[in-house]
Amino acid sequence: MTTRTSRALLVALGLLVASTSISSSPAFAVVPTSTSAVNTDEQGLAMQGYDPVAYFTVGAPAKGSPTFTTKYKGARYHFASAENLNKFKANPAAFAPQFGGFCAMGVALEKKLDGDPAVWKIVDGKLYLNVNADVSVAWQRDIPGNLEKAKEYWPSIKGKTPASLN
Repeated sequence: MTTRTSRALLVALGLLVASTSISSSPAFAVVPTSTSAVNTDEQGLAMQGYDPVAYFTVGAPAKGSPTFTTKYKGARYHFASAENLNKFKANPAAFAPQFGGFCAMGVALEKKLDGDPAVWKIVDGKLYLNVNADVSVAWQRDIPGNLEKAKEYWPSIKGKTPASLN
């Protein structure tokens, strides 16, 4: 590991530690005691009600509506339109955020932090969320390396509670 990479990871870890207190506030959806592999609020709503298809079709976050709802992997997703709902139903794995919508950088550091729907990036046709803009900047410094770590850690942490990891 290079000195620059080590420094970036330390900065990211510091940001993640700082965000841990934020993640327990009502503005964030993560449920500290949930063992779900999908980041939802207490009512089972994923992505804080944002439409996962909109990132791919309009290139921006869009709030979904309870009128257009479906379940996937035990979580409820909202959509901005019937068209987006139908696209999701046809291929949910193509649109659902990676790592269940938890922060991609957090997963790379063996943590389950809330994914903020406003802090996102599509990489190789997959949607990734991060807990905040500062963490996203750190994640983007080495997307391939961070994704490699996250994919390695995800199988062992996806069924654990955020509280046990953070």
